[in-house]
Amino acid sequence: MNEYLKIFLSSMLIDNVVLIQFLALCPFIGMTSDTGKAIGMGIATSFVMVLATIATWPLYYYVLAPLGLTFLQTLVFILVIASLVQLVEFYLKKSAPALYSSMGVYLALITTNCAILAVTLNCISKEYNFVESIVYALGTAGGFLLAMTLMSGIRQRIKIAPVPNFLKGTPVLFVAAGLLSMAFGGFAGLIK
Repeated sequence: MNEYLKIFLSSMLIDNVVLIQFLALCPFIGMTSDTGKAIGMGIATSFVMVLATIATWPLYYYVLAPLGLTFLQTLVFILVIASLVQLVEFYLKKSAPALYSSMGVYLALITTNCAILAVTLNCISKEYNFVESIVYALGTAGGFLLAMTLMSGIRQRIKIAPVPNFLKGTPVLFVAAGLLSMAFGGFAGLIK
C-alpha cells in the first residue's frame, strides 16, 4: 500500500502534469477564468484520463505487445482517447447542458490534451502494472484538478489586484503560473 501512496502523491504533487511537466497549458490558461468551469473541465479531463488508462493498459499488453504492434501505441491511444471524449461529451450534453455549453471548444480539446496521452504513455514507459497505472492516473488527474482549481483562485485575485499595464492579460497569468510551478517544485523532496 505504501508504494501506491508514493505513486499517487508523486504524480499529483512532485511530478504535476501541468505545473512541473508543463503539459495541458491550453485548458490551464483558457478554462480557469471561472472556478466552476475550471472544476468542470478538471473533472471531465480527470474522468477521461482514468478511463483512458483503464482502456489502454490492457490494450497495449494484451493486443499490441503480443502482436508486435507496439509502434502503433500512440495512434491507438489517441483513437481510444478520442472515443472516450465523445462519450463524455454526449453525457455532459444530456446531463449538464449549462456546463457543456460553457466549456465550448475546450471540451473537444480534451481529445488533443497532451496530458491524457502522456499519462497513458507514462504508464507503459514506467512499466507500471494495471493497479499502479490506475493509481498513477488518479494521482495525475488529481494534480490536474488541483492545478486548475488553484489557478482559478489566483485568477479571481488577479481580477481585483492592481496589475501594471504591461502585465495585464496573459502575461500576468504566465507569471502567476511560473510562481505556482516554483511552489510545486518544493514538493520534490517529499518522497524518497
